[in-house]
This record gives sequence, structure tokens and C-alpha cells, in this order.
Amino acid sequence: MEASGTEASADEAPELSVATPLDVPGQHRLDLDRAIEAILFISDEPLGVVQLAATVARPVAEVRAAIARLVADYDGTGTSGEPRTDVAEAPALVGGGRRAFELREVGGGWRFYVRQEYDALVAGFVLTQTSTKLSQAALETLAVIAYKQPISRSQVAAIRAVNVDSVVRTLLGRGLVTEVDTDPETGAILYGTTEQLLVHLGINSLDELPHISPLLDDGQEGFDLDG
Repeated sequence: MEASGTEASADEAPELSVATPLDVPGQHRLDLDRAIEAILFISDEPLGVVQLAATVARPVAEVRAAIARLVADYDGTGTSGEPRTDVAEAPALVGGGRRAFELREVGGGWRFYVRQEYDALVAGFVLTQTSTKLSQAALETLAVIAYKQPISRSQVAAIRAVNVDSVVRTLLGRGLVTEVDTDPETGAILYGTTEQLLVHLGINSLDELPHISPLLDDGQEGFDLDG
């Protein structure tokens, strides 16, 4: 008995989904690869494939394939752009050279990084673009990291009760804090202070920092232990 014409045969590859939040009425359909690229571009933390898949409402397998295409594109070994099944012809993409940034898997997620050979150049540029004085918000965030390291941005934000993303980026740019580890449970990046901070403070180690509890009026939560 022949199969119905509406049923896919066992030899046919399943079509990619085409009706998703990436389809915006009145606009051209968004490309999956470009959509993931945009999300990763603005994220301050590594994003896992499950989280990305939920964001774009696509199967995890499709998101993994999209990430693989993006990695190859940035490495100069391939091209990115979602294979289309909903149109007769899709424009061909031309691959470029190796980019100065890469898409790297870290802490169970994916995040953009400057390639290692450009680290010194970028660090020098950032340092020349920053002013000499830190804002009050930056000083408070730096103090939290110094006393509670290793600590994630969300943990710093919980202590300060404000968003600290931009402030942490400033401290990273100044070379006062650095990424030291990732949380094994959440994949969040953990931050700590650098030798440069010790130089600015004129101390040899963090052990020389004053105990902070006596400096607080109310024993603020998060600083109940001196360490």
C-alpha cells in the first residue's frame, strides 16, 4: 500500500521549521544564524544552546547547527546563513577571512571573545580611552568584588541592589578585575581582582585590605564575614 502524498518518506530529511517568532508580520523573515548572532552579541554572559533555542523557538539541534556555522564563518573556514526550505532560492553567502573575534564555548554556554593575538592591542586601546577616576558606582562594585571574590555579576548585583553590567565592563577595561572562573552549576562567569589593583592600592596582597564589617553601619548582608 502506497504512503499518502502528504506523508514524508523515510528517506526524506525533515524540513526546518519556518513558523517561529523569527517571522515578523510585514518584515522579511529573520535568518536563524543572524538571530543567534544578535543575541550573543548583546549578552554579557555565556548562553547555552537550550536557552538560545527557547529564545528563538527552534529545536536545539537547529541551534547547534547554526552555532557550528557561525564558528566556521568567524574562523574563515565556512559560511553562515540558515539553510532555507520555505523559498525556492536562497541568496548564496560568500565566506570571508578569519575574524578578529571568535565564538567560544565556555562554562556550558557560548560567548564572543577577541582572539588571543589581539588581546594586547585591544587592552591598550581600552586603557587609553578611559578616564583616570572611577565613579562611585565603580568603586562600590570594585569593593564588593575585592572582598567577595570569586563572585558573579548577579551576586554583585544582589549585594548592591542595582544592575552592574556596565560597571563590571568598565572595571574589566581598566584591568582592575578579570574573569577567574565559571560557576559549575550556572555557568556564570566569576570575577576577581588583578595585580594592577594591588599596585594602585599600594599593597602586596588582599590580606592587607582592612576588615570591612567595622566600616558598615548595619552589617549589610553579604559582608557579615571578614575574609
